[in-house]
Amino acid sequence: MSSIAFRAEVEAQIEAVGHADIVVGIPSFNNARTIGRVVRAVQAGLAKYFPDERAVIVNSDGGSADGTMDVVRASSMDDFGAILIHHRISPVSKISFPYSGIPGKGSAFRSIFEIAKVLGAKACAVVDSDLRSIAPEWMELLLKPVLEWDFDYVAPLYHRHKFDGTITNSIIYPLTRALYGRRVRQPIGGEFGFSGRIAKHYLEKEVWESDVARFGIDIWMTTTAIADGFRVAQSFLGAKIHDPKDPGADLVEMLYQVVGATFELMETYAEIWTPIRESRAVETFGFEYAVGLEHVAVDTGRMLDAFRAGLENLGEIWREILGEGDFREVEKLGETGVFPVELWARIVYDYAIAFHKRKLPREHLIKSLAPLYLGKTAIFIRTIEKMEMPEVEDEIEKLCAAFESSKDYLVASWKRS
Repeated sequence: MSSIAFRAEVEAQIEAVGHADIVVGIPSFNNARTIGRVVRAVQAGLAKYFPDERAVIVNSDGGSADGTMDVVRASSMDDFGAILIHHRISPVSKISFPYSGIPGKGSAFRSIFEIAKVLGAKACAVVDSDLRSIAPEWMELLLKPVLEWDFDYVAPLYHRHKFDGTITNSIIYPLTRALYGRRVRQPIGGEFGFSGRIAKHYLEKEVWESDVARFGIDIWMTTTAIADGFRVAQSFLGAKIHDPKDPGADLVEMLYQVVGATFELMETYAEIWTPIRESRAVETFGFEYAVGLEHVAVDTGRMLDAFRAGLENLGEIWREILGEGDFREVEKLGETGVFPVELWARIVYDYAIAFHKRKLPREHLIKSLAPLYLGKTAIFIRTIEKMEMPEVEDEIEKLCAAFESSKDYLVASWKRS
């Protein structure tokens, strides 16, 4: 069971709070430019929607050198009239400290879970510190399903630009949905609501010296909640606007971290996911409305160059992992300009099986998937370039259906290995 020895000044902050009904965690690292607005939005949301609950904001910082924690301490929502309420009955406390342990978001979350446990929190939420679209209403949407309807885990549901979230759209959502049978649209969204009960459950897991403590925490939280039988929902939060990343430039390392954690969880929960053959929706809260989205620039030419370089340099590895037939289909992709959804589903499954069989060292294996992912993403972006979002979602739904219909192939290959 997890237990963190906090430094004396942090223990003093926790003792001064004593008890909290709600804990909202904000992990940070050099986010002085954006975190003040996030803190004020959280304070406003707690004041407006939970005026009678004792609440605390926990900033778990990764050793920022830009004054992030000073900004947190100085940020306050003083004008409650601006959000159309007279006052807040119970003031919101703040605890801000540098976490200890392996550097990464997971270690920051571990500290937040531990403080929620010590304070006896009934409901918790975590939000990213670089958000530019956060609104006070997010607190109601993430926390009320826990407090009033006894859900244990509330994932975010966003509208995102059609070129954003490509790892989620092409791998993590369809794979998680096919494996565990629940349609959680943003399993690695970054903002979550959860019960004090599941926070304690997370702390009991022996993962805090692993890659989960670095960057695999989001998919680990979602998968653990579903696979261990907790009540899961999602809430529509509007737009997710943060500093966008070009899928061809910045996401290869994230691919390694997130896909690695997802494959590792497949090992942990094999007995849970192998019998599941269809998916069902989860309860969704919030009024879905159209939102304005910032354009995400992508360089599909560079992404296709990376795919062609992979074909030249990794061809033998791909042939070994995918088999001769699918490798031949991959070779033809440059000619056709079409990436069949069934082929992509088999590729992801073949990589999961190769991970299970330990055909290559973990890092080498997953990073060899990166050029295939970039080729798939570039072709997808060119396909949807002139589509509206409902049409794009239809294309993603077709991909999810391919993952689900191909699952017998995954299970049969898994059991033979």
